[in-house]
Amino acid sequence: MLNKGHGGGWTQVQDLLIGRLLSADGFFCSQGLSQDEGDDDSGTDHNAGDSPGTSLQRAERVGDSTLPDVFQTNHLLFYERFKAYQDYMLGDCKTSEVKAFVSDYLEKVVEPCDWQAVWSTEVFDVLVEVMDVHYSELKARVELVVPLRCEARGCELSEEAMRDLLEATQHTVPLHELHVVYDESGDFDQTALAVEHLRFFYKHIWRKWDEEDEDDDFDYFVRCVEPRLRLHYDVLEDRVPAGLVAEYHALLTRCAQNFQEFSNLRNDLGSDSDSELDNVSMVEGLRLCEQMEVLKRKLRIIENPLLRYVLGYKVNSGQQACRAKGLRPTGSRVVHVVSSSMTVAQLTSLMSDKLCPDFSGDEFELQFHSDPLEAVHSCYQGDVVIVCPGHYLVSGSIRIPDSVEVEGFGLTDEVVIEKTGKGDTFVESTAANAKISNLKFIQHDAIEGILCVRQGKLEMENCVLQCETTGVIVRTSAQLSMNMCDLYGSKGAGVEIYPGSVCCLVGNGIHHCKEGVLIKDFADELDTMPRITMVNNVIHNNEGYGVILVKPSDQSKPGTNQTEVPLIVVEETPVEVHYATTPELMEGNDAIKQELVATSAKKSRRRRASMQELGLTQVDDNLLSQEMFVCIQGNQFKRNGKGGFGTFQY
Repeated sequence: MLNKGHGGGWTQVQDLLIGRLLSADGFFCSQGLSQDEGDDDSGTDHNAGDSPGTSLQRAERVGDSTLPDVFQTNHLLFYERFKAYQDYMLGDCKTSEVKAFVSDYLEKVVEPCDWQAVWSTEVFDVLVEVMDVHYSELKARVELVVPLRCEARGCELSEEAMRDLLEATQHTVPLHELHVVYDESGDFDQTALAVEHLRFFYKHIWRKWDEEDEDDDFDYFVRCVEPRLRLHYDVLEDRVPAGLVAEYHALLTRCAQNFQEFSNLRNDLGSDSDSELDNVSMVEGLRLCEQMEVLKRKLRIIENPLLRYVLGYKVNSGQQACRAKGLRPTGSRVVHVVSSSMTVAQLTSLMSDKLCPDFSGDEFELQFHSDPLEAVHSCYQGDVVIVCPGHYLVSGSIRIPDSVEVEGFGLTDEVVIEKTGKGDTFVESTAANAKISNLKFIQHDAIEGILCVRQGKLEMENCVLQCETTGVIVRTSAQLSMNMCDLYGSKGAGVEIYPGSVCCLVGNGIHHCKEGVLIKDFADELDTMPRITMVNNVIHNNEGYGVILVKPSDQSKPGTNQTEVPLIVVEETPVEVHYATTPELMEGNDAIKQELVATSAKKSRRRRASMQELGLTQVDDNLLSQEMFVCIQGNQFKRNGKGGFGTFQY
């Protein structure tokens, strides 16, 4: 414990606080997306109104605290903060005008004096009375409330010590560190809300490098506040993958460090930069400036909802997959039987119809489980999981790192696995060759989708996928074969196909999603087109398009030779269609093929031009060609809101 009488300890604490309080720049520093419990913005009333009495709730203190209760203001909803910043606090101000607009807003709504607040820092909470508000400085002049009412963390504070601290800071403290004491009259509702909006803005929205943004002529609210505010609430409501949130925090930290280094270097430069040392510093400054631009661009991608959805995979958008175990050390293979309960008749049927015919060899062992999640995670390479009829509730994600088979025994609607709670992905496969068949999956609130094939190959057959967010995702370099499955309910795309993946969809129903199938293409010349097979699928009743291709706008580089088109092999295997079709239902097939072929050709031309710019004049067409296997036929597109096929350019 530290107190004033212990000399060095209290002096260090005092110096730390004084340094922070006297630093005007320290206030304009955002910590990004805080995950503190106190930032659980679940909702309270925003408007105090003209009626007598407060409309805000009381934040009651737990335990035997000597401090009074304060207003509960950190549970505001998204639209409440959005309206406050757009209509009252910031309006259409430029970045350079933010502080002036904020000061003007505070001067209109914050009581100038005669109100009590709890001054809260990392070290202590102490009750003070506000004597005056310095709006332009975003600070308040305060006096201690006597007798002292204080709670310290890691040190002991006396009234004399607190008076010394206030004397050193000239009795001024940052306004955002004040929490207005609860008052039932309603007279201080607007003050409490305004201070909360100020605190939230500089903690979660403002970045200390914003003031130096070159886009100062643009509306700061539209360009920065709205996307960052939406991202904050998307994170609170678990709508952003945990990996992407971690990546965002890491980028914020790196950007802050980079900006601090750049600022220090700039401050150290002399007025006339002719010395050799200053020249070296200028070169280093340019390097740091370039790094800052790269980091800021990555931050903007994550902050923008559309780019986060379309390009989010470029940064880390998923958790690390668990490692494969390989073969069991004993060399044996295990059949994992999953059943919550089983009758003798069911066991007899399982033995005669499944176990004895398929797994009677000496290399097979038998294990029983009541939880399908436990069974899958117990598997080694070559194991088989047989899920008996039942409705199984699982709380975690089903991760398949080894080549195994997971099979439902019974009718699909009788073997149901439902995920409870929230998480990134329901089923995730990274196995070299895995298979899932005859199961129904029901997903609730899985951020990244019901199924994600991150790498390796997965075969799905005769499954039902009932989604609530994104459906099936096929990542770059991954392979998915999906046959005779029924997928519906996705608020995003039913199936997302990434560049460089292999996706074979045969005989599936994809319906009642926002989009049916989303094919992603990117401007990066290193990204290759996906290899796609779509045969005899019925894609219907989706809100947007049956199939949509996301691609960059068609802007060719100057000087690029557009006449040389590399070889693109389009193979089509005749497929017998077993149901009647009409031209209207089939019209999307040719459109999809033509668009994919054209896009592949454009990408190949860009790559050829880039290689020629590097001096590689003799370019092998075979190396540049996409040789894209595209078999798209027999698909039916019915009652999709915007049609069978469309493109989205960015």
